[in-house]
Amino acid sequence: EAAAEAEATPELSYREQLDFLNPIAQPLASRKLTRKLLKCIRKATKHKQLRRGVKEVQKFINKGEKGITVLAGDTLPIDVYCHIPIMCEDRSLPYAYVPSKTDLGAAAGSKRPTCVILIKPHEEYQEAYDECLEEVSALPLPL
Repeated sequence: EAAAEAEATPELSYREQLDFLNPIAQPLASRKLTRKLLKCIRKATKHKQLRRGVKEVQKFINKGEKGITVLAGDTLPIDVYCHIPIMCEDRSLPYAYVPSKTDLGAAAGSKRPTCVILIKPHEEYQEAYDECLEEVSALPLPL
């Protein structure tokens, strides 16, 4: 019942999603950057260049894998993934929050929402990746 209801309701706009953000969702990607990141994730999915989920992303960050980390800003409780940004900062990996875990999961080609994704660089979508990398790196880090 709930699943059918969820499909019937249109996806929330960027502005509406901002109401559900948790306190640590900084730096938050703009509407434009969010769109670019999700597009880049879709391309990465085709080439299997993604790490998704807290355990998997954490494992590969520890192994020294490079990429852009994209986190969902509406994940609660925040304790499940609040250590990921710190790990990224320690290894100087760029990271950004997008407003919705549902959109993040959908972009990765799964029906389940996901709270964190690591996009790995790949020559097939290098242009899109570089553009996202540049914009994410330019975002101010939280103090």
